[in-house]
Amino acid sequence: MHATCIPTLCVTPHSETSRTACPRLSSPSLLSAQPNSIRHSSRCHHGCHLLAARWYYVSVFVWEQQALLLEQQRIHQLRNYRASIEAAGLPVSIAVHRPLSRAQSSPASASFPIVVPEPPVKHQFTTGLVYDSLMQKHQCICGNATIHPEHAGRIQSIWSRLQETGLRSRCECIRGRKASQEELQTVHSEAHVLLYGTSPLRQKLDGSVNSVFVRLPCGGVGVDSDTIWNEVHSSAAARLAVGSVVELVFKVASGELKNGFAVVRPPGHHAEESTPMGFCYFNSVAVAAKLLQQRLNVSKILIVDWDVHHGNGTQQAFYADPSVLYLSLHRYDDGNFFPGSGAPDEVGSGAGEGFSVNIAFTGGLEPPMGDAEYLAAFRTLVMPIANEFAPDMVLVSSGFDAVDGHAPPLGGYKLTAKCFGYLTRQLMALAGGRLVLALEGGHDLTAICDASEACISALLGNEVITEDPRAHANVKIQNIEVRFVLAEWAQACNHSWISRSVNGASDSLRRRIIWKTLHRQNKTL
Repeated sequence: MHATCIPTLCVTPHSETSRTACPRLSSPSLLSAQPNSIRHSSRCHHGCHLLAARWYYVSVFVWEQQALLLEQQRIHQLRNYRASIEAAGLPVSIAVHRPLSRAQSSPASASFPIVVPEPPVKHQFTTGLVYDSLMQKHQCICGNATIHPEHAGRIQSIWSRLQETGLRSRCECIRGRKASQEELQTVHSEAHVLLYGTSPLRQKLDGSVNSVFVRLPCGGVGVDSDTIWNEVHSSAAARLAVGSVVELVFKVASGELKNGFAVVRPPGHHAEESTPMGFCYFNSVAVAAKLLQQRLNVSKILIVDWDVHHGNGTQQAFYADPSVLYLSLHRYDDGNFFPGSGAPDEVGSGAGEGFSVNIAFTGGLEPPMGDAEYLAAFRTLVMPIANEFAPDMVLVSSGFDAVDGHAPPLGGYKLTAKCFGYLTRQLMALAGGRLVLALEGGHDLTAICDASEACISALLGNEVITEDPRAHANVKIQNIEVRFVLAEWAQACNHSWISRSVNGASDSLRRRIIWKTLHRQNKTL
């Protein structure tokens, strides 16, 4: 025989009052006066309370055991996660519990409120890298990467090289993001941002925009014969490239990191305010510089552009801005090499006069420029001018198409990858070492991987060995356009800091007329 009890009812199979509520009896006399069935219900009532209490304590015990088991599982998972992240060479940041006395529900906190400041971000390494595989999706719809120099394999190969050499594991890997439309409009027009920064673009613009696109011989779509467009992925990849550069630049400028390298595409230095060109849609370095001025009040920024092509878009963005010194080394050939801009007499306008410096190599490829010319340019022009300018931050449009391995239409010069590592070390002496390189051009995979490796190795502080440029004092004069760049520059503007920065070199540079005569006669000094 048994009875089934609940807190307020007692059910017995032997009583007519089997579903009578259990009465609350307080005295023996009253209890004895009750019928047997009622007294049975009273005993059952107290039994219900006892069973409920036992059930409560058992439930608490089981709950505590389950909580302990879940906590042990969580700790085990965190340890496995930490091990996998460390094996991948990525930074590990796992939050820990605050002390109980500082929890908001603690009595101590009620009497003595304690504010716990967030600890500053402390990175394990001082050199940052940013990369996102989503940028690989910017590809021509024809699917044939071999006929398009600017393709996804560029950044994929560089990232793989950094993993193979162990350089990636020595750097802080930064998460990229898409640049906002407001950020893009610091350099580009609203119409340009809506056209190339939204996907699908026809949600915001009418069908007349179709006229800006052309059908390529491969069957794909582009804005010109070189610059492909993928309706689904190009806008996202271009915005991701800009946002990734901005993220890395801000971490260096704020002191979280010492320097960094952005492995991004598509490139940006040809993109003008309202015109995409030369594989470029948004000017990543220019946007980063504008945001440094607006958000961090950085007063002086140096932009060095050593891509073999002149960065017409970057020069345009800061042509009248004296707080940004734009300094470009590029193949010019009297305006006959793409994009045709960057002549030595393009020195800026208005308040920015004298703050655009174009070291424009000419003379074609007979013979092509090499390490000697670039090292001489750095020694006699770039570093003296940069030191006089004394920047607070240095950004580099780091194209590697001057490295040996690029055919004449895309480069034609013969620089070594190690030379760019050496140039990087030179720039690290400026702005307290706050330096960020952002990938621009460069299409020979071996060349760009070698050059990226050399530059990142230099950023990490490794020794870079290259030839002494002074050993090439007898280089043919027609190869050293830098000898008269300063004279051309000084004639076009009147800034005292220019002449001070090159310590009398202008006397020899004024021999431009002699140089032209010798060049025509194909003579040498």
